[in-house]
Amino acid sequence: MRTIIVGGVAGGMSAATRLRRLDESRDIVVFERGPYVSYANCGLPYYVGGVIRDRSALLLQTPQSLASRFRLDVRTGHEVIAVDAAQRTVTVLDLASGETATEGYDELVLAAGASAREAAGHPGIPTHTLRTVEDVDAIGALVDAAADHPSALVVGGGFIGLEAVENLVRRGIHVTLVQRGPHLLSPLDPEMVAPLEAQLRSHGVDVRTGVTIDTVEDGVVVLGDGSALRPDFIVDASGVVPSVDLARTAGLALGPTGGIAVDARNRTSDPHIYAVGDGVEKIDALSGDAALVTMAGLANRHGRSVADVIAGHDERNTPALGTAIVKVFDTVVAKVGWSERQLVSAGRDHRVIHTHPTSHATYYPGAQPMSMKLLVDPATDAILGAQLVGGEGVDKRVDVIAVAMAGGITASGLARLELAYAPQFGSAKDPVNQLGYVADNLRTGATRAIQWHELDAALAAGATLVDVRTAGEHAAGAIPGAVNIPVDDLRDRLAELPAGPVVVHCQVGQRGHTAARILTQHGFDVVNLDGGYRTWAAGAATREREGVAA
Repeated sequence: MRTIIVGGVAGGMSAATRLRRLDESRDIVVFERGPYVSYANCGLPYYVGGVIRDRSALLLQTPQSLASRFRLDVRTGHEVIAVDAAQRTVTVLDLASGETATEGYDELVLAAGASAREAAGHPGIPTHTLRTVEDVDAIGALVDAAADHPSALVVGGGFIGLEAVENLVRRGIHVTLVQRGPHLLSPLDPEMVAPLEAQLRSHGVDVRTGVTIDTVEDGVVVLGDGSALRPDFIVDASGVVPSVDLARTAGLALGPTGGIAVDARNRTSDPHIYAVGDGVEKIDALSGDAALVTMAGLANRHGRSVADVIAGHDERNTPALGTAIVKVFDTVVAKVGWSERQLVSAGRDHRVIHTHPTSHATYYPGAQPMSMKLLVDPATDAILGAQLVGGEGVDKRVDVIAVAMAGGITASGLARLELAYAPQFGSAKDPVNQLGYVADNLRTGATRAIQWHELDAALAAGATLVDVRTAGEHAAGAIPGAVNIPVDDLRDRLAELPAGPVVVHCQVGQRGHTAARILTQHGFDVVNLDGGYRTWAAGAATREREGVAA
């Protein structure tokens, strides 16, 4: 039996090596258009920034090492340009010689991934994406050749764009970052991105949201906001599109997202052709609909699973949660599942919880602040998504929530998880447990909450806003119109509150919950401002910038 794999990076090489482990006698051929296979593309930005100093560390395998250990026939510099599904053949172009050849297969695996969006030309300014080793080499040469006070323009504020920004700054490059949308990291909600944008600005990054490139001429970039820049080079991180040309030539079905449609076994509409990686549709875990999820972990996992299927095992993909994380300077941002924006757009009922714990016990030195957002189905208590921003400990908590979602643990059920505790690692009430406590209070009706973006409407309708922080905290920064009555004085000052609905808030929500319980038991109609002043301030700052951009 002969299996041909098109694409020699994450999904393709995982498929090839796993298939060899399962089938020693099979003829396995891998065609890779580029000069490298099995390289660590997620590490490329950090080589640009000098964090990873040894370029060879990114090149995990070579055709020679793969042939020696796995007896794989890996051919770099060979591009598959056509697929004849009826004859079960592919046409292969040798890029060095220009010659073509026809190769037959019993099973074909397409793992060509995704490619950068077609960018407009930028006359007079070198422009590169950041997806291949060749891209890194070209950007590195530009950085090395840059004159005094070099500058770069990064287009796109997603995960790759942010990694590019950080690593260019580390090399002494002044960076302007432009993002088409109203805020960076569009999979997250605006109040959760605010700390990240502040971190970037503190490192001298010129962040422009709601802005695109208008024109480029003679080395000058004019942005949509009317400003003009003269960068030494441009890094285009504006996004990717599925590589589906081969699928089209084979007559394979494409899905509604534009990616290659596959079943749970990674089989395309042709029973002898499989597809894995960033160019393939996944099934969204929350909606059950097709989605494009371009994550290295999924590409590697599906490469492994497709090998199992070809070898005759009953292996199936699980739906995708879209778990992701990025570290930019000292700020870590992570997400899993859907955002509030997605839920609103889909018309799906949801409950929102914001908390602001620390990475470990506050009395142990080095505790770092963290902001967490949990999205919950109010009818079933199911976890719909989560977003986390902070420093140490973000990675651990997002993984716990991702496992909880995969295992069907409810939001309230997070309170009952038994997690490892020592003061240098966490708190006796871990941040994940705290989310569960808040979720349970909301589920049982022990408290009611209002969101930062709902506050204006509540006040316009006649609600009284009560700040239950200390007088010093109130003086340092307050929500306009708030009456300051510290929670410890609240029972003695009930007469100062007017009749009608009351919104209470503290710094992060915990004292607000206590105040809400006091007032509820004294007959007041009261809700707590979810996430307190800190969440409101982050959301208000982002909304103000979006208003300016608009």
